[in-house]
Amino acid sequence: MDLYEYQARDLFAKHGVPVLDGAVADTAEQAREIAERFGGHVVVKAQVKVGGRGKAGGVKLASDPADAAEKAGQILGMDIKGHTVHRVLIAQSAEIAEEYYVSFLLDRSNRTFLAMASVEGGVEIEVVAATKPEALARIPISAIEGVDEAKAREIAQAAKFPAELIDPIAHVLVKLWEVFTTEDATLVEVNPLVKTKDGKVLALDGKVTLDDNAEFRQADHAALEDSASADPLEAKAKALNLNYVKLDGEVGIIGNGAGLVMSTLDVVAYAGEKHGVKPANFLDIGGGASAEVMANGLSVVLGDADVRSVFVNVFGGITACDAVADGIVAALKILGAEATKPLVVRLDGNNVVEGRRILTEAAHPLVTLVDTMDDAAAKAAELAAVGA
Repeated sequence: MDLYEYQARDLFAKHGVPVLDGAVADTAEQAREIAERFGGHVVVKAQVKVGGRGKAGGVKLASDPADAAEKAGQILGMDIKGHTVHRVLIAQSAEIAEEYYVSFLLDRSNRTFLAMASVEGGVEIEVVAATKPEALARIPISAIEGVDEAKAREIAQAAKFPAELIDPIAHVLVKLWEVFTTEDATLVEVNPLVKTKDGKVLALDGKVTLDDNAEFRQADHAALEDSASADPLEAKAKALNLNYVKLDGEVGIIGNGAGLVMSTLDVVAYAGEKHGVKPANFLDIGGGASAEVMANGLSVVLGDADVRSVFVNVFGGITACDAVADGIVAALKILGAEATKPLVVRLDGNNVVEGRRILTEAAHPLVTLVDTMDDAAAKAAELAAVGA
């Protein structure tokens, strides 16, 4: 789960990372009231989960409360890279002397944690990494040893921070590591981390990604979810414990296992080129294809108005194909009139013959049984094109 900047700022403050006061406004009048509390001179920042806000006009300085209200009115409702601004962060302003970059992240390719730091912050770090790789220090972090003051100083020195800033930067890094580990994050980033003209080190912007797999031990994180802007189908699938991602195509996809579903997306995308259709979603129902699970999956996929056909691609393993077939038949009975779009079903694996027999004898008018994945993808794409 990606957090908004104001949420990241609140987590930073909770763990002792130095930040400036800030509060969120949904209206221009709220922005004026907050600016009054902070002394009038503030920064008005669009809250969207995308970079490039400043270049898009989503970050503005305000000289007084009235100006803050005006700037907030200009930013609220903006479209920034496809994201509509519904709220703004009103934050105290700072006199910046230098801008830096620091982050901790999960380095999946090397199966470790990684610290990155640079004295060249305030710009897109991807640009720095591409054009001046020597300006970005990359320090592997042991999951067992973590980041103490000594390790934090090593990171700061590797990034070539000025000698007088090594200690305060190290202090910030230790606190950011606390955020990273305590909150079960996969990314904690500050850009920019600044030195003010009076010598203070502050985190002026933050990006945090939390690990959804840690929800069971992070009850407080549920309050950070942005349910208002969440896709309703994705929200429904999450409530049903289904792994679902909505895409922009017409062929709904249901499979058991992330690898199989990813392969199915590729096959449908290829087959769909001939018919001008694409995959409509990723939906992994996991290892158990019971009638309830299958009905929940079909309900989510069929709830997408863009879906014209559904490809159910299941490989029987621990859950055998006959159990899957029984689940499909029962699911269609459960859904009743809700099931109105053609289903192409491909079964393979454990007890496949019996599974195919069950579907054949059921003879449901919406179900087409196809033996191979390629042929099933082609049939699903064809039916989606016909249903246009």
